Amino acid sequence: MNVTIEITNDCDSQWVPDQETCENWIQTALDVLGENKQYNVSLCLVDEAGSKDLNSRYCGKQNATNVLSFPAQLPPVFSNQLETTLLGDVVICPAILYREADELGKTPEAHWIHLLIHGVLHLLGYDHKTDGSAAIMEELEIDILEKLGFPNPYLVG
Repeated sequence: MNVTIEITNDCDSQWVPDQETCENWIQTALDVLGENKQYNVSLCLVDEAGSKDLNSRYCGKQNATNVLSFPAQLPPVFSNQLETTLLGDVVICPAILYREADELGKTPEAHWIHLLIHGVLHLLGYDHKTDGSAAIMEELEIDILEKLGFPNPYLVG
């Protein structure tokens, strides 16, 4: 396995995937992308107030959101000495995730995996700022989720 994660849970939430499940999901994404370095990802679970605070402070948006990504930005003098590449933090708000899953007619697990993979792709440098980059990112998400046995996340219900 090329990835380890550390999970911090700062919220009261329903079911959350365990560390091994999250690592397997991320490993599949890394395999699809042809990434073979050793990676470390921090997964932080927050309540809506925490999500709103982070989204406001770092993105300038005044609302809570389902997922945020914060790529690690270590100076090369430090990162070159590490055996593991620190990708950064994926922050998920389970309360929003579960509400969205219900509204979209998706299983909570399917929405979890989509948001986690979406966040990890951001850590790896993918974005959806333009139509072209959004199409690339969405195709990767669809491919990764398909390999894990989950449906296209962009087809509702």
